[in-house]
Order: sequence, then C-alpha cells, then structure tokens
Amino acid sequence: MKLVNFMKEKIIEVLNRANKALSFEEIMECIYISSKEDMQALKMTLDALEKEFILYRSNKDRYMLLKNSPLKKGIVRANKRGFAFVDVEDMDEDVYINKDNLNGAIQDDVVLVEITSAKNIEKYEGRILKVIERSKDTYVGEIHFHNDKGMITLDDKKVNLNIEVSRKNSLNAVDGHKVLVKVTSYYGKNNARGEIIKIIGHKNDPGIDILSIAYKYDINDTFSDEAMEQAQQMPNEVCEKDKKGRVDLTDQVIFTIDGDDTKDIDDAIGIEKLANGNYKLGVHIADVSYYVKEGDPLDNDAMQRGTSVYLVDRVIPMLPHELSNGICSLNPNVERLAISCVMEIDPKGKVVNYDIFESVIKSRIQMTYKKVNKFLEENIVVEGYEEFTSHLALMQELAEILRKMKNDRGEINFDVDEAKILVDENCHPTEITLRNRGKGEMLIEDFMIAANECIAQHIYHMGLPFIYRVHEYPKEEKIRNYLNFVSLLGYQTIGNIKDLRPKTIQKILESLKDKPEYKILSSLLLRSMQKAVYKPENLGHYGLASQYYTHFTSPIRRYPDTTVHRLLRTYLFQHKLDNQTIHHWQEKLVFIAEHSSQMERASVECEREVEDMKMAEYMENHIGEEFEGMISSVTNFGMFVELDNLIEGLVSIKDMKGFYHFDEKAMTLTSDKMKYSLGDRLLIRVLRASKEEKIIDFEIIKKL
Repeated sequence: MKLVNFMKEKIIEVLNRANKALSFEEIMECIYISSKEDMQALKMTLDALEKEFILYRSNKDRYMLLKNSPLKKGIVRANKRGFAFVDVEDMDEDVYINKDNLNGAIQDDVVLVEITSAKNIEKYEGRILKVIERSKDTYVGEIHFHNDKGMITLDDKKVNLNIEVSRKNSLNAVDGHKVLVKVTSYYGKNNARGEIIKIIGHKNDPGIDILSIAYKYDINDTFSDEAMEQAQQMPNEVCEKDKKGRVDLTDQVIFTIDGDDTKDIDDAIGIEKLANGNYKLGVHIADVSYYVKEGDPLDNDAMQRGTSVYLVDRVIPMLPHELSNGICSLNPNVERLAISCVMEIDPKGKVVNYDIFESVIKSRIQMTYKKVNKFLEENIVVEGYEEFTSHLALMQELAEILRKMKNDRGEINFDVDEAKILVDENCHPTEITLRNRGKGEMLIEDFMIAANECIAQHIYHMGLPFIYRVHEYPKEEKIRNYLNFVSLLGYQTIGNIKDLRPKTIQKILESLKDKPEYKILSSLLLRSMQKAVYKPENLGHYGLASQYYTHFTSPIRRYPDTTVHRLLRTYLFQHKLDNQTIHHWQEKLVFIAEHSSQMERASVECEREVEDMKMAEYMENHIGEEFEGMISSVTNFGMFVELDNLIEGLVSIKDMKGFYHFDEKAMTLTSDKMKYSLGDRLLIRVLRASKEEKIIDFEIIKKL
C-alpha cells in the first residue's frame, strides 16, 4: 500500500511539473523505473488513477492530469427543454451541453465532460463522455400499464429517463398511482428497469401532489416501526424521577409565543428587570435530548431527516407527534423539562452574566403572534393576556435594545418577504398573501439569537467539539458584480468593496432603501451571499455580524439543535470531558454537520417547489385576469414578473411584439419602441398556468 501511494504521488508530481501529456515510457524514465515488477506496478497505478478520474489518457495513450486536460468533472444541471449545463467546481462558467451530447446523463449526475468550444471565450460548450456516478436511484412518477409492463412518467421533467416496471415488481399499483420507483438497471442511453418501492397514493387524492414532491427530495413521511414503538412508550407527563437535579422554575412567569396553528412548541421565555437596571432574560428550550437518546431508533430517524419540513398545510415532522406535540412540546399549564439559558443583559444589549442549566418549567399561557402584535403594535389587550402586559412591554423594551446593538455591529437585514398560501380541505389554494412579520415575531427572533450566541460562545471558549451555524464572508467578485449592476441602474452605493465586513453590506442596503425596486435589489444582493450551513468549526455568522453562533432553540424540528443539547448535557451537566468522549464527537460532528446542511437544502428546495406548484394551481383559476407586478429578472428568453403577493410568472419574448435586444450586464430588453428594465412596474394578464408543469405565463398589457 505504501509503494502504491508513493507511486501515485510521484506520478502526480511528474505530470504537474511537465504540465503536458506524457507517454508511459516518459513517465517511467522520470521516476527511474527499470525492473519488470515496478513497470507492472506503474501500469496498475496509472490505471487506478485513471479510474479515479485524477488522470486522463488520450487516444494516443498519453497521460495528463485531468485538471490540465480538456476534460472536466462536474454535475449535470438539466433543463426540461432537453439541454443541460455541467457545473464544474474550478470553472466560473457552466459548460453548455446540447441534448444530443448528453450521452445518457441526467439531472445531478456526476460526469466527465469534454470542453469542445474554442479557448479563451466566456461561454463554454462540451459533450459528456461518461457518467461517473448516478445522483440517485429512486424517482417519483405516475405509473401506467400496457399489458404487463408499467411505464413511469417522471414528475421531474429535467430527468430524461424512461423507466419500465413489470407487474410483479409493482406492489399492485394501478394506473394513476404516484409511486416511488427504484432503478435496478440501465440499458441504452435513457432507458432503465426498476421496481416500485412505495405507492404514494392516487394522483387525484388531496395532498398526494405535495407528498410526491417530498419523496422526490428523499423526505419520508413515515417513521420506522422501531421509532414508532419507542415513541408510543413515551410518558404523557413529566415523572418525579425526571425532575431530580433540575432547577424548579414552575413558580416563575414563563410563557410561549408562536403561530396560530403551532403544536410543536420549542421555546418559552420569561423576563424581569433587576435592581441594577439590567434585564434578566430566560430562554427555556424543550429538553428533547433527555427523551431522545443517542443511537436510539428515534434518534436515528431524526438524524436521517435532519429537520421538520413545513409544506403549505402540513408538517412532515423530525420527531413523531407523541414527542413533537406531546411530552417535548412546551404546552401551557403542564410541567415540561427544559434546558434554560438565563442571561443578564445591560441597557446596551451586552450579556454581562449568564447561566445554562437543566430545568422544569410550566408555561402560563400559549400566546400567539397575532394577539401579541395587537398589544405591541396597537395597544389592544386581548382577553386572557391582561396579567402579562407588563412582561410583554418589558420584553419589547429589551428586544429594541438587542436590535439596536445588532444593527450597530453590522447585522444585515435583507427584508425579504415570504408568501403565505391558504388552502381548503382538499388542499386547493384559495388565497395567497404576504406572511406578516410583526413585533412579536421579531421579539422572539431577537431573544433566540441572544441565546444561540451565548451557548456558542460558552462552548467555544471551552475548546470542545461543537456544531456551529456558520455564514462565511461573500466572495469579493460577486459583490463587485452586484455593485457594477447597481451602477448601471444609475445608483451610487456607499461602501468600500475591499472592506467586506457586514457593516459594508448593511450600508449598501441602506443606500438603496428608498429606491422603487429595493425589494428586487435586496433579493439580488442576498443571492450574492454564501449559504449558511452547519460546521464543526466556528467561522462566525456574517449575516448576523456574530462572532459565535449555533442553533440551540429548536430541538423539536432541527437535528443540529438536538445535538447541541446533547453536547451541553455531556459537557456541562454530566462533565464527560475524557479523551474518548472528545474523540467520539470530533468524528461524529463532521457527519452531522454535513448531513444536516444537506437535508436543510433539500427541505428548502422541496418547500420552494411545493409553493411554485400551489401558486401555479392558484393561477389556473385566474387565467385572463389582470394584475400589477414588478420585473424581477430579465433573461434572453423573456422577463419574470413578480406580483405583489410574490407569485412570479414569465413574460416570454415570443409573446412580446417586436424584436428585443437583451443586455445581460444591464438586465434589459430593448426594442425600437420600448425598454424593459429590472424593477419596472407592469400591468400583466395571466396567459396560461399549469400546476403539473409548475409554470405561470403572463403577457404585458402596459408599462406603468
């Protein structure tokens, strides 16, 4: 093994130095091989490096490093029109692949692509030579039988794959069933055989459309039998033995504030003003890890899911309802186990003292954002809230202090709206509005951020393995491109591109605040940022301008939070700091962070696709109607227009009268009579909409 590794290193070193293709004999001479045994070993090592796609061997049997060859390794991003792009990690531009050059590759496959376009151009074209790794082996689609052969029409139109299933491998599915099919073999370029592993339901049944999308993203709506058996054995109330060693806070005024329909209540809060003028804020979080032990069936299912997924009218929970709505939920007027982070905060928003401990709490009332906002915004006291108004007023006072403190240090508020989709009993959308984010929502967010920072900072300074929520600095080139675009719109921004501290981005946003297209510009700037992820290293949180950050406050619905609780119990309450424990978490946290980030991305993409589908379904009932909207994006094939309720549709260039020139840098479409730019207000008519294809098409009536 040592000889093989040594030879691999020497081959890579030689080819790196040569920076060109070398023959077998030339490589042999460079590493001074003469014996037959070493020649055979060299041949085997070259073959191995080729299979690992580290080397490329030409038709003339000359070897070069793949990174120096016309071949690249990348991921397929398919388009439902048939063509695709390959996303290559070390290239700024994607490689365009004509549909005739896909060579059987489909969406998300890892492939070997040959660059065929001329050198030194901005746009790359290529052809796929080989599929290195299939992205997945399960797909969602609708089955139809012809005699004894079932054909699957896949939901994902980007996946160009024909899958056939025999009746004996169909789980007795019938025409019209939405199914989860597993590919067992491939033949030809785009053909495969498979077997049905789950019948999701009939396509016409309410909610099956949403579940089908969930299964596409490997989000399972059922728990393992072992997990459900364990969940059903959970107690309905806190036992006396469970309270041993905990701080009893049941006599304190503690309550929860959540959405109207929330049943999985993670967090409760309490507050008081101290004699020295400081605030004592208690953030009490459901102690999920006390009931869900590491390695148990419930824990394994939760870790696999990574997060609860919220899809219009339903939740696919991370934990069974027996826990998420029962013993772990901080329901009112019952005792619940919690992990408390109690902070003393001065009038400038600085945490001057804190304590983290296991507790027992009893929430006095389950408040809702809507009713809390009535008091905080309109000074209207809702029935049942009378005895808590002084606490709410004090909380609002502290929240404003915390918000000012975060703003002063550079927290970035992109102020991006969210859509709220209301549906009837058959899951048909009846109304789409903007989700309200009032003072109550912001207050809870401020308090949760304070607790998350406090926990992260405490463990960081202990120097122990931990999982952080990190948001890294943006890439300078992306910010420069954004500022260049803004300048083309005629706007000057405040900020030094060389100084990419959060305060700079905050100033850029502030300088655009009064512009009519601010919402679009804010959204574009957000897309220029890195994505927040989980990592076992503390890299800070750029968007919050926070030096230390984690997720501690939602263990019912996020596995990283459950993990943070488990680490707090291990380190702070059980005092397990031996080498074996440290080593265990150093290894495990790498997987948990990566997998949780992956499942979070899947959840976000799933939620977005479900929203797109429901918006298209809603607009199917509004074809021919007129709406006002703003141009949110401009492309060479048309413009996307966003309505005031965030429904977005395409105005195809084919449906626009006259010839239009597309300016990619300025994002404009211009004809001899009209110019359309990002942020322009339009009156549009709904031309067509398709729930199945998740598309909405508009036509322009006039520019406003």
